[in-house]
Amino acid sequence: KFAMVAPDVQIDDGKGTILISSEEGETEANNHRKLSDFGIRNGTRLQADDFLQDYTLLINVLHSEDLDKDVEFEVVGDTPEKVGPKPSEPTSKNITNGSDDGAQPSTSTGK
Repeated sequence: KFAMVAPDVQIDDGKGTILISSEEGETEANNHRKLSDFGIRNGTRLQADDFLQDYTLLINVLHSEDLDKDVEFEVVGDTPEKVGPKPSEPTSKNITNGSDDGAQPSTSTGK
């Protein structure tokens, strides 16, 4: 849904519990576990980072009894229209002495 390439997902609780790692095999044991096994409940916040795309997503987990039959979850909220690497920033100019106003050093002899 979010077009992440290599996501790392952790519980945003300051402890750094990693649920999904982009490192192969690191969190494979978590694949069949339920969110409740990690203490994730209504109101828990998750942080998903995709370092390959410089993309971070905060996810608020909200419990709902109103989902259609056979629907396990629903994504609600603002989703990015285009996900991918950020466009490269323009190359900065050489700046001398912290000024880019084009001023040149003085050539007066000071007699």
